[in-house]
Amino acid sequence: MIPPVSVLMPAYNAKRYIAEAIESILAQTFCDFELIICEDRSNDMTWQIIERYASKDKRIKPFKNDKNLGISGNRNKLISLASGKYIVWQDADDISMPYRLELQYQYMEQNPDVGIIGGWLQFFNNNGEQNIRKYASDDTILRSKIFRYSPVAQPAAMIRKKCLDEAGMYDLRYPPAEDLDMSFRIGMNYKFANIPRVLIKYRENISSATFTRLKTMELNTLDIRWKYARSGKYAMTVADRIYNFLHYASIFVVPPKMKIKLFNVLRNEK
Repeated sequence: MIPPVSVLMPAYNAKRYIAEAIESILAQTFCDFELIICEDRSNDMTWQIIERYASKDKRIKPFKNDKNLGISGNRNKLISLASGKYIVWQDADDISMPYRLELQYQYMEQNPDVGIIGGWLQFFNNNGEQNIRKYASDDTILRSKIFRYSPVAQPAAMIRKKCLDEAGMYDLRYPPAEDLDMSFRIGMNYKFANIPRVLIKYRENISSATFTRLKTMELNTLDIRWKYARSGKYAMTVADRIYNFLHYASIFVVPPKMKIKLFNVLRNEK
């Protein structure tokens, strides 16, 4: 019998944290899922850890790429392997709260006009828990701010599989901002939503794409925003345009660490 939820985990050089990520899914209160893990040619012990867990739980389906596909390519590979009605992203270094799948599944079942749903993020690092990033729950509010920040956090996302079938695969031209492009595409025909609770413990890691590829991510983010501003499906205000011009200028003059701190202040959404 096909499970209604496919949890997809891309993995690359994740030996330090992937066990915690896997265990957080296995500990979910909602149990009817498949966990598909795609190892992207790591050079550490990631694959061996995946195999060990897969041997103990039949819901885990391990795959190993023949070559490194990168973030976007590996996401597309995982989607092609999924059979569930809903797609859930679980990064290999984050931790899902035990009630995550149950809350998101129930909401999506009750709201067929919602294509993608997320939740709040609890940031943490070696020093313990940090700030909580909150996301609005209402589609209208999320759309009004979409040209400033993503309406749904990819690490906490659950997406209807038919939305991905209609929208197409992740665009390989936009790493590591391919998730924002996908959200824009889904939002052209479906609503956005968020559960107003912490669903993910998001690990702050200086080796993550957010830190190591910040300039590329920002440039691609701006390119994506302007593309959909011209689509006629979203309304970019004058204030949005000013914000994005300032954002572009900041790429070349503001140090990355300061920029992330500034963004977190501006992003502090109730």
